[in-house]
Amino acid sequence: MTKTVLPTMLSFSAPDLRERIEALPEGTALIGISTSGRAIAVDLDAESPHVLVCTGSGGGSTTVLRSLTAQFLHQGAHALVLDPKRISHLWAKALPTVTHRGNVAGIHDALVGLGEELARRLTLTDAELDTTPRLIVSVDSAHSALRQLTRYWETFRNKDDPHTSLAVTALEAALWSGRAARVHVLLDGTPATSALGAAPHELFGTVVLARVSATTWQRLAPFTGPALKPSRHRGRGHVIQHGEMHETQAVWMTDADVVTWLTDPDAPQN
Repeated sequence: MTKTVLPTMLSFSAPDLRERIEALPEGTALIGISTSGRAIAVDLDAESPHVLVCTGSGGGSTTVLRSLTAQFLHQGAHALVLDPKRISHLWAKALPTVTHRGNVAGIHDALVGLGEELARRLTLTDAELDTTPRLIVSVDSAHSALRQLTRYWETFRNKDDPHTSLAVTALEAALWSGRAARVHVLLDGTPATSALGAAPHELFGTVVLARVSATTWQRLAPFTGPALKPSRHRGRGHVIQHGEMHETQAVWMTDADVVTWLTDPDAPQN
């Protein structure tokens, strides 16, 4: 297969890229362009209701989450952005259709609320659900967030309360039942099966890997063979869908790109 020479960064301001993104149907977002020249996208209404992003340092996982979340917001979705580092997604605080939570108490309460919203949506008719905004749950640094939520739950759990954090249970419910409720999880990190109760490849139809160890590769992409040599290009990784693997340069959106695009869509990009 002939490889396409890709730029070291696929900026949102690159010629024609914004127009290409805006032409995508509702529920579909562009992850990036593969080295075969193919547009690699995720379709939430088809086979991939959730996305897992796992990268090593500098691999661009936060940028992938920001880019995908922004594209769905542009299409009319609402979003819950969970940012345990508190500084990775400050863009989210500027947007009216986004709820941003950073501290563990806020993340806990937001996920418990998510569980209630999921239950409500599952009672709606198809016609009612069609007019309900899609909900994107964007979870950065998920491994750390799950550990914090587990410890936080233990600080006030009563004897008769469930052993597992109600927030973790709500996130797991969103992963298993979200497709039917137009709730979709974009998760950054390596989710512990002890916390979420299933192997990652059972929960996520699209997996994005970059700069990960051979052990992590085998765990998250067990059917694709041995781990490939990571690229030094920031935002370059491998997208696994339908058992196929695509080396891909991810779309790069800055905080300013996202806020400007979503608050003033007619403004030209720099």
